[in-house]
Amino acid sequence: MLILAINCGSSSLKAALVDTRAERRRCSILVDRLDSGDATVTVDGGAPSTLPGGGLAAALAAVVAILEGLALNPEAVVHRVAHGGGQYTRPTPVDDDVLAALEALAPLAPLHNPPALAGIRAARDRWVGIPQVAVFDTAFHATLPRRAREYALPRALTARHGLRRHGFHGTSHAFVARQAAQHLRRPLKDLRLVTCHLGNGCSLAAVEFGRSVETSMGLTPLEGVPMGTRPGDIDAGLLLALMRAEGLGVDDTLRLLTHESGLKGLAGVADMREIESRAAAGDDAARLALAVFTHRVRKYIGAYAAVMGGVDAIVFTGGIGENSALVRHRVAQRLDFLGAPLDEDANRDARVDHERRVEDIAEPQAAVRLLVIATDEELQMAGEAAALLTGPAVPATRRIPIAISARHVHLTPASIETLFGPGHSLTVDHAISQPGQFAACERVSLVGPRGRIDGVRVLGPPRRADQVEISRTDEFLLGIDAPVRESGDLRGTPGIRLEGPAGAVPLKQGVICALRHIHMSPADAQSFGVADRDTVDVRIESDGRSLVFGDVLVRVSPDFILEMHVDTDEGNAAGLERRSEGVLAGTAGEAAVLRRSAGPVR
Repeated sequence: MLILAINCGSSSLKAALVDTRAERRRCSILVDRLDSGDATVTVDGGAPSTLPGGGLAAALAAVVAILEGLALNPEAVVHRVAHGGGQYTRPTPVDDDVLAALEALAPLAPLHNPPALAGIRAARDRWVGIPQVAVFDTAFHATLPRRAREYALPRALTARHGLRRHGFHGTSHAFVARQAAQHLRRPLKDLRLVTCHLGNGCSLAAVEFGRSVETSMGLTPLEGVPMGTRPGDIDAGLLLALMRAEGLGVDDTLRLLTHESGLKGLAGVADMREIESRAAAGDDAARLALAVFTHRVRKYIGAYAAVMGGVDAIVFTGGIGENSALVRHRVAQRLDFLGAPLDEDANRDARVDHERRVEDIAEPQAAVRLLVIATDEELQMAGEAAALLTGPAVPATRRIPIAISARHVHLTPASIETLFGPGHSLTVDHAISQPGQFAACERVSLVGPRGRIDGVRVLGPPRRADQVEISRTDEFLLGIDAPVRESGDLRGTPGIRLEGPAGAVPLKQGVICALRHIHMSPADAQSFGVADRDTVDVRIESDGRSLVFGDVLVRVSPDFILEMHVDTDEGNAAGLERRSEGVLAGTAGEAAVLRRSAGPVR
């Protein structure tokens, strides 16, 4: 499918016609300096030509003329929108209602959303009848856990105004995470990555097993590391004091934070190339700007390694990350303790582009790889739009039974004997929904740092690794921090003490909050148009209530019967009632798959 990806900024327009089947660009166009009278057009990296008049309308007219001259006709147009809020977490077809909703979000990304919306309107006028799709920088970070997305402000206030951390540069973080996995020849679901998008705007993300679990930007693109003209993290009290001392109003303060701060505030210029040049010539302000910038990036990398309990690769991307060997050198200083020593020669020689996307700049023996990856937001955008437009339709009438997964334990044969006595085998109490599985008569106690929970059911048959599945409420009662994982993924998880009638087992790891998921047979998956490890959006209806759950993992096996599993907290949120006692109790609710929201996490 030929999709035109458009990325509109305040002073430039980037466009790429992408063949999504071949995953390559057919044409790349850059229209620069739109905010001046000297706008230029560059095609496929060639010599720039002057664009008479400038402005967005003229830029889009130039794109149309170039594509027509090459006899290339887009089948759809996809637009990058910085802020989608909490409402838009997937690629979305653009209509008048969507445009109106995005207008309301413009104050949260004043440098980015207004030009993107202007580009969408102009494109709809130019390409009448062709599908228009919006993708959102914030969407990739929709998987942030509550502890990472919430601000420590009064709950009533944050709920009233929708205040939470969203994150940005999601298309770039998603693209380079996928490229890193391909380069390392490991499934993305097995990797812990810190992705550093460093350009005029900067953000870092902790990508744990394919999901964003932390990111440096927040409600707006002002939070995080210092940027070209934005300060990054700053003491809110400082701003209040400054507003009083300087008599600054809200608009004055916003202008200060968005246009006059960051590297520009420290060094007088925002361009890292100019800062490096001045620093080499002895300019102290430029040297300070470089030191502050690289220190903050390194601080975030260390913090994210701690958040994920380790890291497998650190990725540098964006205009600075891809092109500044000096910045990479200074950021990588003192990361040896993570197992990430820098190969100085490889760092100096690293060159990446759309043809050679990845360079490894870590020393050969390094346990943690340091990667320079050429991001390609337009290719990522086009791929997401194609998945939306060409994906199979989901049957609206097909319903999925729901089961509430209460806290339970899976045990190894050795742990069973320790807890219940030598030679003990689990006793079947009753079969549960998935073939071959059962709720055992045996129960154990969970003992955490803060408290204990008695009478927790054991599920059979025995497994190769001990695993404890709890809810967020249980997590608080026990005093532990359990990550959201799919069953069996226990790396870096906390441990707990299990107590039974014959003994105790101290687990070093194994406690998770289970990722909401759907079991399907291959026939079910074909009916819904999904595949193993896809994620989907699901609507749950019960007792007159309707609630949409996103990020639901699909698991497909010939041994599975169709059923969605949610934990106790999620069941309560959806108003589901159990039909009977048990570990996996059926509910009166049913679920309908609304759409395939993402491809497989491999």
